[in-house]
Amino acid sequence: MRRREFIAAAVAGAAAPLFAKTPVRIGRSRLSAISDEIASSPAEALAFAKQYGLEWLELRNVPGAKTPYFFMSDEDLKPAAKEFADHGIKISFLNTNLLKFGLPGTEPLRKNETAEARAKRIPREQAQFDRRMDDLRKCIRAAQMLGTERVRVFTFQRVQEPAQLFPRIAEILEPMCAVAAREGVRLLIENENSCNVATCAETAAILKLLPARTAGCNWDALNGANAGETAYPDGYEKLPKDRIWNIQFKGKSILDTPQHLDWAAIIKALERDGYEGQIGLETHYFDGTNIEKAHASMRAMVSIVEAPALHS
Repeated sequence: MRRREFIAAAVAGAAAPLFAKTPVRIGRSRLSAISDEIASSPAEALAFAKQYGLEWLELRNVPGAKTPYFFMSDEDLKPAAKEFADHGIKISFLNTNLLKFGLPGTEPLRKNETAEARAKRIPREQAQFDRRMDDLRKCIRAAQMLGTERVRVFTFQRVQEPAQLFPRIAEILEPMCAVAAREGVRLLIENENSCNVATCAETAAILKLLPARTAGCNWDALNGANAGETAYPDGYEKLPKDRIWNIQFKGKSILDTPQHLDWAAIIKALERDGYEGQIGLETHYFDGTNIEKAHASMRAMVSIVEAPALHS
């Protein structure tokens, strides 16, 4: 597809909400997974998708490498995009690191930061801030080549009183959203513990300051729980339903752990409210068992969405 044709199609998609007015069944065809959380190579990620009958993958870094898809050159992205297409895989979400650093002029919450580390950090963050629009355009280009119109963005590293920064963050995000929208791309704010928007309540508050058609959220339910919020039903009920454009679930939230969430209840609520997007696995184990837990997590989610009682 030519770039102009892609943009036209993406803009049309961006105009459609990801929540319908009637209940929408969530089954296996709606599941996705971050490729570098399920495999140690691109081939293994594709094999994982095939094993579980997935039609979608989310992208961040190339599995087994620290190379981010979102900053790849066109020359490197073209064969990657072709390989996904050849295997019948669509890309549901591009997990970028946009604005995941300290906002210049603020003091992020940091434990035991030395004066030397701070002296190095401040100019680095200023440089990241100064090139934010250039980085955004790289991410937009990657999204277009990979065939997705949803791109993740953060809200800078968390400060002591994050809500006080929301007007300033919105002021920074609004032109970024406008640039993305002109290219047929939408920016999704992720609620992330280390950033100024961590909970559903904070997500709802920042979204009130941004255009409804160009800014939405990627809801990571466990992140809100880790920030002290009851993810469901309390957190979920605070979110503007028509602005949830992607959802992620962590392994610890679906496996038998103290952080387990009731995903059957969450999915029933999403179906009731007409959510039409994808639900992606971010395994997130750091003890050497990430891929093993990825398989266990996906089996658990498949069993939930395919349970006849869920949709009755």
